Amino acid sequence: MAVCQHCGQESPLISQALGLCLDCIRGDFARVLPLIEKAHSVARRPFNLPQQPPRAEGGRECHLCVNECRIPLDGRGYCGLRTNKANKLKGATAKMGNVSWYYDALPTNCVADWVCPGGTGAGYPHFAYSRGAEYGYKNLAVFYQACSFDCLFCQNWHYRYSATKESKIDALELAQAVDDHTACICYFGGDPTPQLPHSIRASRLALERSKGRILRLCWESNGSMHPALLRQAAELSFNSGGCIKFDLKAWSEELHLALCGVNNKRTLENFKLLAEYARRRPLPPFLVASTLLIPGYVDKEEISRIAAFITSLSPDIPYALLAFHPQFMMRDLPPTSRRHAEECLAEAKAHGLKNVRLGNVHLLGDDY
Repeated sequence: MAVCQHCGQESPLISQALGLCLDCIRGDFARVLPLIEKAHSVARRPFNLPQQPPRAEGGRECHLCVNECRIPLDGRGYCGLRTNKANKLKGATAKMGNVSWYYDALPTNCVADWVCPGGTGAGYPHFAYSRGAEYGYKNLAVFYQACSFDCLFCQNWHYRYSATKESKIDALELAQAVDDHTACICYFGGDPTPQLPHSIRASRLALERSKGRILRLCWESNGSMHPALLRQAAELSFNSGGCIKFDLKAWSEELHLALCGVNNKRTLENFKLLAEYARRRPLPPFLVASTLLIPGYVDKEEISRIAAFITSLSPDIPYALLAFHPQFMMRDLPPTSRRHAEECLAEAKAHGLKNVRLGNVHLLGDDY
């Protein structure tokens, strides 16, 4: 049982790491902001990551994501990858990336698997090898070891141990990993945003080597990248039959800042941008959304607002609600309860979305 450090409320749905209840975050944000900043500082300090996006006067500017870091001399950007050495920006580039990769047999456990060609055959024969799931083919899963957010609930938080290490994987080496049985590439992480130029270069090289056959290009992201880079990724995904999946982590900007350390304005703007592409290619679905149902924080109101936003763009955009598993700084919270999940599912459907599902149902816990 944790206690909100602002109002004194006791609840098993308050994370000790954050030390704040949802009502105080939404209703008294200015006063609880110092506690939020402290929580994120504690989360980042063990990994030697900057506690906030640097804003050094005269620092080297990085424009890859919403953080718009101005990195001081001998300093490091928020993602951990880029440094200012002798007043020059160093770190991951379009050619070299801080990344690991592996093969994943199709159909896989991708969040978009329930609507994508690899899991359903959607778009056959132009974008899929079979009318159903592509058994016998595989996905090249590319994990980027950095992130532009600081999610206290991160399910893949171990990437932080590598976020400040030297980048060693050449984009060409990654492209050469695509063989005759590779049907798609999925870039995820961490998040691909801080290294989007690398994934774009690798994609173009892979497509050049795979002319005359299907090779879908997909991204899973928090959506915080520069819009110009997103358009490049979108064109590659759109033309290849791939999809882009955004994690819409919260609707309330205050809650998003509390959970992720960064605001969600760029993410929502970029989601609108991608909806333009989705209307032009309804099959296979181009744009997919997901939200992790964090107990005590991502409630029915958050899902209602997100669902209304998605519906306003297109009711056909697939939306996955994902069960939460206790991880990282929020490992003291319980798993998503079945009642919470079903209430949020009903709320999303009530807004007219045609393709909504519960994911990770095996993680659902008891009601609370």
